[in-house]
Amino acid sequence: MISLVITEDQLMLRKAMVQLIEMHEEMNVIKDFENGVEALEFIENNEPNVAILDIEIPGLTGLEILSYVRKKQLNTRIIIVTTFKRPGYFEKAVANDVDAYVLKERSIDDLIKTIYKVTKGEKEYSPSLMTSLFTESNPLTHKEQVVLREIGNGLSSKEIASKLYLSNGTVRNYTSTIIDKMNSDHRFEAWKKANEKGWI
Repeated sequence: MISLVITEDQLMLRKAMVQLIEMHEEMNVIKDFENGVEALEFIENNEPNVAILDIEIPGLTGLEILSYVRKKQLNTRIIIVTTFKRPGYFEKAVANDVDAYVLKERSIDDLIKTIYKVTKGEKEYSPSLMTSLFTESNPLTHKEQVVLREIGNGLSSKEIASKLYLSNGTVRNYTSTIIDKMNSDHRFEAWKKANEKGWI
């Protein structure tokens, strides 16, 4: 029997997934959650065979849960099921050794196959995301990402410099480099592009 946990904040979708998965005799959805914090607590205490996670859920994101599960070396396979084709999200998931990263547009039968795959120790990644991973990786350094996040929070260069303990000139240099790398006309356009791709 394969024990599963499902974390998805859309109630109808979550309950439909539970019902359809439980039609398979070898599968038992022991718990379903809409909140990432509650899900992680349960996963840590019970170590189900498989956890199916959405990315953007309240409390903790699917990526944060994945990172914690790997850090603690819990014996739970992680499948991320998402609508987001952002290469940055996919990169982070792969960097944290996600077992499967697939899109919600797939059928439930495909998801069942994915569950069987990961329990055998196999990996599965959406082909369209694999293409984006090889053609479009994050060009921003860690420091540039930090600066750009603060730009997105509406901070001025001076405020960012103060918050990050950098000189105003250094922040302006970072901002100029970011705008070039993101092929943008101004810093807010750079932030918007990077955010859409999941790079910050």
